[in-house]
Amino acid sequence: MIDLANYGYIENELPPEGLLPARITAVHRERYELVSENGTQYGQLKTSVYYGREEQVFPTVGDFVLFAPVPGGDCQITKTLPRRSYFARLDPDPVGGKQQAVAANFDYVYIMTSLNKDFNVNRVERYVVLTRQSGAVPVVILTKADLTGDIDTLVAEVQIVAGGIDVIPVSIVSGMGLDRLDSYLSPGKTIVFLGMSGVGKSSLLNTLMGQDVMTVKTIREDDSRGRHTTTHRQLFTLPPRVGAPSGAMVIDTPGMRSLGMWEADDGLSETYADIEALISMCRFTDCSHESEPGCAVRAAIESGDLHASRLQSYLSLQRESAYAERKAAYLKIKQARNKEIAVWSRHTKKTKGKEWRTNPSNMGG
Repeated sequence: MIDLANYGYIENELPPEGLLPARITAVHRERYELVSENGTQYGQLKTSVYYGREEQVFPTVGDFVLFAPVPGGDCQITKTLPRRSYFARLDPDPVGGKQQAVAANFDYVYIMTSLNKDFNVNRVERYVVLTRQSGAVPVVILTKADLTGDIDTLVAEVQIVAGGIDVIPVSIVSGMGLDRLDSYLSPGKTIVFLGMSGVGKSSLLNTLMGQDVMTVKTIREDDSRGRHTTTHRQLFTLPPRVGAPSGAMVIDTPGMRSLGMWEADDGLSETYADIEALISMCRFTDCSHESEPGCAVRAAIESGDLHASRLQSYLSLQRESAYAERKAAYLKIKQARNKEIAVWSRHTKKTKGKEWRTNPSNMGG
């Protein structure tokens, strides 16, 4: 029998009779792979619960759920349990405009970017904000460190935007930095791999797993970008290796071409705590930090205590987050309105049907 506690499960209350807890380990469209005390099995969402009026949260990889066993078939998932962390991004579909789930219930996020032509500090900064918003601890992993001879300079660039978090250069070829990852690979802990295609997520996962569990594809030479290797999100349990005990879990995710900002006020405040502290000391509460007298932010930039690029990133992400919040509020109102229309429509059809059946002129004889 599997002990779900080894998968990070904390039992806050006994499940209702007939239901068992499980963790989602993979999502295949409308079919979920999960692990429970009964082992690994598959399940589908109970339609009346998830597509009814209960506003049940749709599960993603890493979620803990309750399910009802179905002998000889897929079990029925009936409830998504509360999350301790959750990573989402804005749906890349331009007509969607919705929140897209990436992973849930994790402790660390490995923000992975490679030290090749695709190296992008601003992208790392965006990942850091959304990771802090998720409730997890961000760790920046600079992959393919063997491809550059100027590692220290590139690490320093990332540290400017990373806000004091761990930045680890890694090389699968030489083994550089792998030992520094061990402190995060504790039993019961979950790590999410995030990054664009071609940054080396699959290669690192294969190394930590001690076997090829993911296919590794070559990248394009002209821009150092790769094709999608991971096609769906999946949770892996790491085996023991030298210096690291077994039991840590990794959620591998498909490479992201874009990472649209979702509501991220808390993530911004935590990532840019230094800037927000300076803003609170400006003479004017509506200071634009451009030319006003008594601007603490401009003074910090002029003294060299704050990089001007860091301020620009903060202001840009703040505007994007505010836009996302307004859009989310609009979508909630629109969704509520659509539900009201659907309820009214069903009620109208029932009423008209009843009137037709009770009208004497519609009765035979």
